[in-house]
Amino acid sequence: MHVADYVWYITVGVLLALLAFDVFIIGRRPHEPTTKESARAIIFYISLAIIFGLGVWVFSGGRYAGEFFAGWLTEYSLSVDNLFIFLIIMARFQVPRKYQQTALLVGIILALFFRGIFIAVGAAAINQFSWVFYLFGAFLVYTAIHLAKQGENDDEDYKENAVIRFAKKRLNATDEYNGVKLTVMQNGKRLVTPMAIVIIALGTTDLLFALDSIPAIYGLTQEPFLVFTANVFALMGLRQLYFLLGDLLRRLVYLSLGLSVVLAFIGVKLVLHAMHENELPFINGGKHIEWAPEIPILVSLGFIIVTLGITTVLSLLKSRNTPPRVSDTETPADTDRLVDTVPGAETPAGLDDVTRAELDGLQTPEQTDSKKS
Repeated sequence: MHVADYVWYITVGVLLALLAFDVFIIGRRPHEPTTKESARAIIFYISLAIIFGLGVWVFSGGRYAGEFFAGWLTEYSLSVDNLFIFLIIMARFQVPRKYQQTALLVGIILALFFRGIFIAVGAAAINQFSWVFYLFGAFLVYTAIHLAKQGENDDEDYKENAVIRFAKKRLNATDEYNGVKLTVMQNGKRLVTPMAIVIIALGTTDLLFALDSIPAIYGLTQEPFLVFTANVFALMGLRQLYFLLGDLLRRLVYLSLGLSVVLAFIGVKLVLHAMHENELPFINGGKHIEWAPEIPILVSLGFIIVTLGITTVLSLLKSRNTPPRVSDTETPADTDRLVDTVPGAETPAGLDDVTRAELDGLQTPEQTDSKKS
C-alpha cells in the first residue's frame, strides 16, 4: 500500500485538529457530558471511521479496507477494556463526576502518545527483522492466557501497579481535590492533589495497554498508515462512551474472555506468518516454511466480529439475569451526592479498606445530637 506524503500530512493534520477541538473547545470546561452530547459525538466518530474505511476501499482496495476495519474493531475493543479500568480508577480515587472528563481527556492523549511511540518502534523492528513476528505472536498468546485466567471483568481484580504505589507513598499529597489542578499550596508547601495520582494511574495503564494493542494490530496489518489511523479512530469518542454507557461497562463481564480469544487468534496468525517468512537459521534451516498458511484478512475480520458479537450478547444476558452487587450500584456520581449532602462524609482517597470501614461507621456530631434529643 503506497501512501503519498501529502496524504499522511492531511490525515495527521485532520485527526490532530479533531483531537484539539475535543480537548480545547468541547472539554475546556469541566463538566459531565449529557447523554445527548455523548451520543452525538460517538455517532460522529464511528461514522467518520466507517467513511475512512470505505475511502481506503475505494482508493486502495478491499484487502486494505478489511485490514483497517479488523484493526479498528480490535483496537476499539481493547480501548473499551481499558475504559473499564479507567472506571475503576475513577471510583477508587473518588474523582468528582464533573472532573472526570478532564482526567479522561488526559488519559486519551497519553494513550495516543504511547501508542505513537510503539507504532514507530514496531514498524522499525518489522522492517529490520522478520523474526519479530515470533515475539509478537508469543506475547499475544501469553496475554490471551492471562486475560482468560482473569475471567470476568471485576474491580476486585484491579491491582495498583508499583508506580502508583510509589507515588501515593512518596509524594507530598493532599486528600482534597483542587478543581483539575495537579498541585496546591498549603501552609507554604506545594502538595500534589489526588488528580495528579489519577493522571499517573491513567498514564501507566495506557502504557501497559499499548504493549498489548500494537502487536495485536500488527498481526492484522503491517501498514503503518493503517496502524496509526485505526488506533486514533479507536480512541476517538471514548470519553463520551464512558459517560454514555456508565455502569453498562461493568455489565460487559465477558469482554476480557472475548478479547483473550481474539488476541490468541491474532497471536497464532502472527506465528504462522513468521513461519511463512522464516529466516531464522535454527528453524527449518533458515528457509521459509511453505506449509504454514496465511490467514486471509476477511477470515480475520469475520472471526473478530463474530467473537466480539457473541461476547457482548452473552455478557448482557448474564448481567440481566444476575442481581447487581452493592458496588455495582455505587457510582462516582453517588459519591458526589453523598459528599455534598452529608457534612464530614468525605473519605480521603488512598485509605485502606479497614480504615474506610471504620470511618464509615463513625457518626457525625449532628447524628449523635439527634439521637440524644
